[in-house]
Order: sequence, then structure tokens, then C-alpha cells
Amino acid sequence: MALLCGSTSVPPFLSHKNVVAASTKSSFVGFQLPLPKLTLSSSVRTLLPSNSRIRCQQDSATAAPVTEDPRFACVEPEPRFKGPDIWNKSWYPKAVDHVNTEKTWYVVDATDKVLGRLASTIAIHIRGKNLATYTPSVDMGAFVIVVNAEKIAVSGKKRTQKLYRRHSGRPGGMTVETFAQLQNRIPERIIEHAVRGMLPKGRLGRRLFTHLKVYKGPDHPHAAQKPVDLPIRDKRIQIQK
Repeated sequence: MALLCGSTSVPPFLSHKNVVAASTKSSFVGFQLPLPKLTLSSSVRTLLPSNSRIRCQQDSATAAPVTEDPRFACVEPEPRFKGPDIWNKSWYPKAVDHVNTEKTWYVVDATDKVLGRLASTIAIHIRGKNLATYTPSVDMGAFVIVVNAEKIAVSGKKRTQKLYRRHSGRPGGMTVETFAQLQNRIPERIIEHAVRGMLPKGRLGRRLFTHLKVYKGPDHPHAAQKPVDLPIRDKRIQIQK
């Protein structure tokens, strides 16, 4: 620390009057106490740190400012990474991060695909678990279009042994049908039933279920959304004939 003054006189903040003004009166003594005469050196020692130094010059016009040594200058380094501080602050997606108009649309052909493996892949992308910003309580997923639903396949003897039950709500209204019977009647319902069981149960699950579009045949009415092929990582999703 360096202090520069232009004359030999004592600076105003180091004057004897300012130093002793607050200490001339005491709550225990009703008169002023005689104090020793303060010099510049004693005032500086009392009011400045021990490691400080003073430079005094006779002529203030020739006084040169004391520059700081750049070696000891404190410069904050620039951050290496730009973006949200995910290490020190909890990140939560905002409304602009999960609007439906910005979501990705996928399309997949269900021909000779195993039902369970295809349904799990669809559920992962509908929930958004494939994203680095996945949040369980927020709709972060994409839309998935399934075509050729009538050509879905199952392994083993599930075509005749897998049963689907529904109830009309009336006494004796239980109806049971096999996989083959339901595939001939409503093939879209098989994929919808499998994917719905892999989604959350509740308000969020009901909203996510609307992202699934299943159609019979190779055509679908969502060409305006420009869907891309669904990325499938499961190597055993195709039925082995």
C-alpha cells in the first residue's frame, strides 16, 4: 500500500485535531485530558497498517501517481464453459424448454417388430429419457408415429395364449380375447395398451399418452411435422424368422 502526498504538511485525515477530537472527553472525567503532541510519524503509525509506506514530495505539481505492479494485480479468469451453472445451482426446465411446437416427431414401422421391445423404445422417447435434460415431472419427450400396426409380432406362443380383457361395466360384461383376435379387430389397440403400461400413472401419464399416434397401414396424416426415423438401439427388436 502506498500513500502519496504533495507537501510536508500533515494530511487532513491525519491532523492532530481530527485524531484527538473523539477522545478529548471521557465519560468518567469531566475535563479534557492533556494529550501528547502527535507528529506525522506517530499519526501514520496509529492510522495506517504496518506494511504501508508514504511518499512525500515538496511540489504537488511534480507529484507522480504511484502505479500498481501488474504482477500482483488480481484478474479474474474467464469461465471455461458458458451456460447454466449446473454444479452450484439446481436446474429445472422452464416452459420454453418443453413446448409441444418444438418437440421432435419420430416415425417407426412396426412390421415384424417384437411388441415389448418396440413398446419400451417408444416409451423411452415419449418420456424423454434419452435427453440429457430429462426431468421426471416434466413433459420433455417427443411424438412417436407407428405405422403398419397390424404387422406387429410377438415371440413364443403369445399369439394364442396372450389374453386381453375388457369390461363393459355391467354385470357379466367381461370380454376376453386373444392377441390374434384383437389384432384382427383393432390392431392399433395392441401397441397402445403396451406403451400405456410403460408410462406414469396419473395426469402426466395421460398427457404423455397423447404423444403416441398409431395407424393401421403405411400412411399417416403427420407429414407436415416432418417426422424422422425412430432411433432403435435394441438389436433383437426384429423378430427372427
